Amino acid sequence: MKTKRIKQTVTFKGARPLEVYNLIMDEKKHSAFTGTKVSMSDDEVDGKFEIFDGYCSGFNIELKKGKKIVQGWHFAEVGWPEGHFSICTFLFEKVPTGTKLSFTQTDVPERNVESLKNGWKLYYWQPMKAYLAGKHSK
Repeated sequence: MKTKRIKQTVTFKGARPLEVYNLIMDEKKHSAFTGTKVSMSDDEVDGKFEIFDGYCSGFNIELKKGKKIVQGWHFAEVGWPEGHFSICTFLFEKVPTGTKLSFTQTDVPERNVESLKNGWKLYYWQPMKAYLAGKHSK
């Protein structure tokens, strides 16, 4: 199977790195910005998660609070091999305007790259920005 890499960078204005980190790692916050059922066994290495009502599932590989998340992700998507996990790395960096998130996803089956590139923007970065904007406007 041919695989590719996805790289994206997004800035969350006015948010601290730990806030953005917690959006991904906190079950309730993750559920709030996605509007779906999220289940996380714990925020430790090897802890498991299920997102988007089971569409995505995986496990934690490396966690540095407010700085870095590395996880194995499996997608219930057409063309995604059973038992195959891509590796998602989220790096959080404080910048003058807020937090810069550098995202890399490796081992993505070639046929799924375009839909996932768009999916991260539509279902993660935009809703996360909206959630944080609502939180900071209060």
